[in-house]
This record gives sequence, C-alpha cells and structure tokens, in this order.
Amino acid sequence: MPPTFPLVYSRARHPQDIIDELCKGLGRQQDAALAFIYATDVNATHLKAIVDGLRLHTGIPHWVGSIGLGICCTGHEFYDEPAVAVMVTDFAEDQFDVFTDTQDLIDAPVLDGLRFGVIHGDPRNGQLPRLIEQLPEHMGNGYLVGGLTSASQYYYQLADNITEGRLSGVAFKPSLKVVSGLSQGCSPIGPAHTITDCEGHLVQALDHRPALEVMKQDIGEVLSRDLNRIGGYIFAGFPVAQSDTEDYLVRNLIGIDLQQQYIGIGEYLQHGQRMMFCRRDGQTAIEDLRRMLTNIQRRLPAPARGGLYFSCLGRGRNLFGDQSQEMKLIAELLGDIPLVGFYANGEIAGQRLYGYTGVLSLFY
Repeated sequence: MPPTFPLVYSRARHPQDIIDELCKGLGRQQDAALAFIYATDVNATHLKAIVDGLRLHTGIPHWVGSIGLGICCTGHEFYDEPAVAVMVTDFAEDQFDVFTDTQDLIDAPVLDGLRFGVIHGDPRNGQLPRLIEQLPEHMGNGYLVGGLTSASQYYYQLADNITEGRLSGVAFKPSLKVVSGLSQGCSPIGPAHTITDCEGHLVQALDHRPALEVMKQDIGEVLSRDLNRIGGYIFAGFPVAQSDTEDYLVRNLIGIDLQQQYIGIGEYLQHGQRMMFCRRDGQTAIEDLRRMLTNIQRRLPAPARGGLYFSCLGRGRNLFGDQSQEMKLIAELLGDIPLVGFYANGEIAGQRLYGYTGVLSLFY
C-alpha cells in the first residue's frame, strides 16, 4: 500500500521557529515536488519568508496554498493564533501545473480526460464567480475544488509565489486519482419556488405571490411572528441545474421590506430562477457531513493517502462548536488520513462558488 502524505503543523509564534519546527517534522524531501500550505491570517506578512525557508530546507520546489482566518488539518482547527499546516505530496513534476493566472490554463493545450484543479481566489475580485464557472470548460474537462481567501487585511494566496487579486492554484494531469464530496451546512425547509418578479437583489414575487408571504409560509408561524430571529438561521437556496446530488447554492438574506413584502438576497437574481428557503443548524450540518463522508468512503477504490478540506467560515467553531469538532468528526469517520485546508469566504466545487459548505477531496 502506498504511504500516506507527510503532514506537519506548527503553532510557533515567530517565523524562524515555525520554519524550524516544520522542517524538523518534514526533514529533507528529496523526491517531493509539490506541497500544500495553509497559514492563519496572523502569519500573512510572514508567509513568503516561511515558504522561502521551507523550500530551502526541504528541497520542495512547488508550494500552493492560502491565508485563512482559520485553518485546519487532521483533527485540528486553528483560529486567532499563529498556525501553519503543511502536507507534502509525492506527485511527479510532470503531473501538475502551478499557475498564478487562469489565462495560462486557458492557453494551454487541452488534454484528454478529467483535469482536477485546486484553486484559491481573492473575494474582492467580482469576476471570480464567472471565472470559476468558465474555467472547467476551458480546461477541456475540468473539476475544481478550493476556496476564497479569508483575511482581515492581506488576502494572500500562494502558487509558487505570493499572489492576490485573482484565481491561482494547481491543475493536475488526467492521471490523478482523487474523489471529492460536498457537504451542505443547511437543509431545505420548503419546496423550490419560481422567481416570477425581481429586480437586482430583490425578490418581489415567488410563484406569482408576494415573496415575503411565501417565505412566512415556509418558515412557519413561530419565526414569522418575529422575523428578527431569522438572521443567521434562515437562508435562500438556489438548486444547481443538472446536479445528480441535489446540490444547491446558499445565499444570505440581506433585508426585508415589510410594506412591499420584498426580500433582499445576496445574489443577483433572474426571472424564472428556482429558489427555496433553508435553515442552518449544527445538527443538520453534522448529519449532512456524516452523509458526505460515508458516501466518499464508499466511492474510494483504494485507501486515501491524503486530502484537502475547504470549509466555510460560518462552519467550524461557529456551527459545530469549539474544540475542533468539525475536523474531529471527519477523523472519527475517516481515520487519521492526512488532511489540510482552511476556512474560506466561499467554497469551490465543480464550477460553482458555494457558501456554508465543506468540500473534501481525497487522493488515493
């Protein structure tokens, strides 16, 4: 059985101590060509120095990753403190292409077979949802996973070099062996409706009825009597067309007009679009995470060697509780598979930008 990927993390406070601790855990990696690295926002200004030190001492030439307000690795979540997690792969250099500009992928020759991409993006770039939707087709037959950087100031991604403002990451050749799954943090509480009147971000009518009237019917009498209680609990969901797993995009409710009975949604809306209401709670999220993990285990044709996990900032400690409960649940069901990742401003799966989801990819 092939060995699992080396995984190390450091909670040291100073850059040189971080480098020393990670290098001690990794040693010289003579044959490794690619490593994934995720660092908490506290370490943003030190990221280049840390990676330069790791590259020098480990011999690994290619590094891909991101800053995050929270990061994670097998059984652990780190927030509000210096932390860096690294996973080293054994993919040969001719099995992947690191890119800092999606145009490089668009201009590259199209390859037969599925190309798997791990990407990170800057949430300040309003063009990213469109790029994420179009990029898999430009890759020929692409499938993307990743997340938008979460940060307080420096929205850094890493694709060999520090970058920001765009999409960057690594695209693998079709020979890669990987399975992916997506877990929703919400659950529908009513049927899907048709937007029959809207303007910009405002839903004015659903199924030819006032939008607020429809929402009240779906969320029930108790919540309808005090709409101040729905913030952070009730969301809008948009079914993904042609999804065979009933996936949907979750978007925030951003306002309610009681007089006009309009609902503001954090999404640019279109007439005829399908929409439903969802609720978010810890128990629902746990059940769906268990479902996803069970499904991905069933689809694995061989033991996993390592993986990546991208979760929403609204999940983690905000949904599952403190003490790294989300990552511990994954470890409980999957075992001690090496995993690294971060808590994102939006999660990427396939050709969609999601919210409140967890995206898991396992290499085997």
